[in-house]
Amino acid sequence: MIAGMPPYDPSAFPPFAVTVDLVVLTVRRHALCALAVRRGEPPFQGRWALPGGFVRADEDLADAAARELAEETGLHAQSPTGPPPAYGAHLEQLATYGDPKRDPRMRVVSVAHLVLAPDLPAPRAGGDAHSARWAPVETLLDQDGTHGRDGELAAPLAFDHAQILTDGVERARSKIEYSSLATAFCPPEFTVGELRRVYEAVWGVALDPRNFHRKVTGTPGFLVPTGGTTTRQGGRPAQLFRAGGATLLNPPMLRPEV
Repeated sequence: MIAGMPPYDPSAFPPFAVTVDLVVLTVRRHALCALAVRRGEPPFQGRWALPGGFVRADEDLADAAARELAEETGLHAQSPTGPPPAYGAHLEQLATYGDPKRDPRMRVVSVAHLVLAPDLPAPRAGGDAHSARWAPVETLLDQDGTHGRDGELAAPLAFDHAQILTDGVERARSKIEYSSLATAFCPPEFTVGELRRVYEAVWGVALDPRNFHRKVTGTPGFLVPTGGTTTRQGGRPAQLFRAGGATLLNPPMLRPEV
């Protein structure tokens, strides 16, 4: 302690809590979808929200995000050093949100994380979530209090989760330009056509198949042929690839002007 300075008193500062919120993105039926959970408890009971929860006192932020991911969805974050788990997902920190009024209960700071995963089965709800679903990103962001097709009120996402989701989607759209992150949406072995549909879903644009094939197969370290083929897309057998060792793409996959 510096001489002359008063002793540190924690009670002199207002208490606040820390949460982790998860933007979990996948591609389903050729559309970019996010995981949403219906809140089972106040505040915003019955409203759709991003999965997440409070950070425990003895918990690291990344551990808290991985725990919430597993508890509320059954997904497991991939370890950089260990083997990929079944139903694995890419997990990275997105941003921090600290508006004093973002949570009506108390001062809550949220550290949001971005999760990217291949097309997976229907998620399971856990924690304080009443139910969980995959929904197109545009549907979740367009909810404005009007009534949906099923007559249910399409209320906006709880808390500031619409802003967090918007930021997560833009992070994903930007990162697949210059990194190999688009392969996180694919199974371990995939075709160029399947990878192209990931880019189309995330960017929301149609891409020329021939130009796309030339770019991704000509980018060093992006894709590695497995030696196998598949007919799961119909038609002629298509060559199978897996993600290469490159983390940064040179040249990058530039997003088309919309």
